[in-house]
Amino acid sequence: MSSVIETVRSLVMPILNSNHFQLVDLEYVKEGSSWYLRVYIDKPGGINIEECALVSDLLSEQLDQADPDPIPQAYFLEVSSPGAERPLKNETDYQTAIDEYVHFSLYAAINKKKAYEGFLRQVTATEVTLAYKEKGRPKEITIPRDNIAKARLAIEF
Repeated sequence: MSSVIETVRSLVMPILNSNHFQLVDLEYVKEGSSWYLRVYIDKPGGINIEECALVSDLLSEQLDQADPDPIPQAYFLEVSSPGAERPLKNETDYQTAIDEYVHFSLYAAINKKKAYEGFLRQVTATEVTLAYKEKGRPKEITIPRDNIAKARLAIEF
């Protein structure tokens, strides 16, 4: 699967670069009996449906012309915005999310909790600092980055 992702990345990046779009994430996953190739794209100010359709059409052409075929089985191609709860995948994502409301799922519990939501206050190479509320009281926690299983923007309720 990693070879599919790398091949798709090499095909989609020139398309995204020429249109000033950003690659947020690539997924090649099996759900039920179907395979899905998902390409999440964005740009400052957000991406719209026409831009997703453009990338989908251009990438589809590239995939159809690739020899050998990087994806021999049938699959569904989905190009979309990462949405309001966009994942934080790389250093740029983390730095951009400072002072944003985020959700962290952890590999190992801290203070008997494996998930935290709050405002990302600081990011270093080894840890993040999160301001959150517990029973209405403001608190702050420092989480080692190697304990973060998943990170994403969140919607505050």
